[in-house]
Amino acid sequence: MEFRATPIPDLTVIQPSPIVDHRGHFARVWCIEEFAQAGLDFEFVQANVQFSPRAGTLRGMHFQREPHQEVKLVRCTRGAAYDVVVDLRPDSPAYRSWHAEVLRADEYTTLWVPEGCAHGYLTLEPDSEVLYHTSHAYAPDAATGVRYDDPAFGIAWPRAVEVISERDATWPLLLGDAEREASRQG
Repeated sequence: MEFRATPIPDLTVIQPSPIVDHRGHFARVWCIEEFAQAGLDFEFVQANVQFSPRAGTLRGMHFQREPHQEVKLVRCTRGAAYDVVVDLRPDSPAYRSWHAEVLRADEYTTLWVPEGCAHGYLTLEPDSEVLYHTSHAYAPDAATGVRYDDPAFGIAWPRAVEVISERDATWPLLLGDAEREASRQG
């Protein structure tokens, strides 16, 4: 496996190395020892799978507040998704910046999403499925999000959002109107 750093501290891209022969291919996508050697160490407590029948479906940008912040290990298991992470850690040098990776089922690329970051994705193909493991169980009272189209982040989505939940479409903006205006002038 190859572990690649991103501009967001601790956000890591994991690329398995498939072995191909006449039967097809084999790839290791998780190894506790290899992950620990790369500095990625956590205990899985929950696994979730999301299926979207339509391309252009957006899910996110989600995170959990303390004390339920979670690490996520995210992989597309069917189809393809444009996966986005926004750094919401005020003490991070990448605060408010975002990073995206195209996750394709046939490439096995996986993202390690650190605590304190919002996460979401836009499906690029019909019938796409995303699997992710988390370090904390879902805590409804701690679950929250930020808007996918928040100008504070300026995420460049590769296609139009065609399907989105009302909740995801109406998450609050990071900055209120007065703060946004002051940051533009200032």
